[in-house]
Amino acid sequence: MTIKNILVHVDHGKAMPARVAYALGLARQCDAHLTGLHCVTPIYLPGYVRAEMPEPVLRAQAEREAAEQVADKAAFDRAVAASGYAAKAEWRAVQGDPIDALVLHGRYADLVVVGQSDAEDARDDIVDLPGAVALELGRPVLAVPHAGKFDRIGEHVLVAWNASREATRAVNDAMPLLAKAKKVTVLAVNPRGGMHGHGAQPGADIALHLARHGVKAEAAQLSSDDLDPGDVLLSRASDLGADLVVMGAYGRSRLREMVLGGVTRHMMKHMTVPVLLSH
Repeated sequence: MTIKNILVHVDHGKAMPARVAYALGLARQCDAHLTGLHCVTPIYLPGYVRAEMPEPVLRAQAEREAAEQVADKAAFDRAVAASGYAAKAEWRAVQGDPIDALVLHGRYADLVVVGQSDAEDARDDIVDLPGAVALELGRPVLAVPHAGKFDRIGEHVLVAWNASREATRAVNDAMPLLAKAKKVTVLAVNPRGGMHGHGAQPGADIALHLARHGVKAEAAQLSSDDLDPGDVLLSRASDLGADLVVMGAYGRSRLREMVLGGVTRHMMKHMTVPVLLSH
């Protein structure tokens, strides 16, 4: 598999420019077409409420949305022009729910780049946008943190390996990036043995599989009863200087993770480097 079509979510949030810059760098690295998707979500108002609202208020809301779309397109166009990538980039604007729009349009892309949800951004009212899109899409989703800039793209990749179906798919989806990486570390956190676990040597089998694809990967394992596995992954990523984490998304039901917690939810809330998710 190669990455030839990338879709990036373009919104009016403060983290959008860094996300678009990251997507442009990734598109250039993969020689891929880049589509910027902007979604306007009309505010739902019951009929009786809308009937009572003054027309100037409704008109002002529509004008604000139109102005934001114009500003976001201008920002996207400037970034594309500055990168010299205009010939292989396009703008697409739609109306509706952002998750639905990203899932619909993302099915015709090889990779979808979205931003980490930001609780401090008043405009960002979607909890775990990356995870929600990954669950429905059927394509890998690359989540970019809402804080920071990320100039390195997949030079050192940390693969979160738990021998699950989701992790297996994530490794396969990330193969084009793993093949370009200078270094790949496969990390098993609190590995289990047995038929439904990691085997006798956790990470060794998947590292061998990667080696047969020309990817030189080092297998490692860590055990920690005190720390959340997500914190272990983030800490190890920092120690290694990894600039991308690859992991399966929601091995358990999303509802169970929302109630009981889970690695996906933890990573989406606390990520410090971009994370590629597959479900």
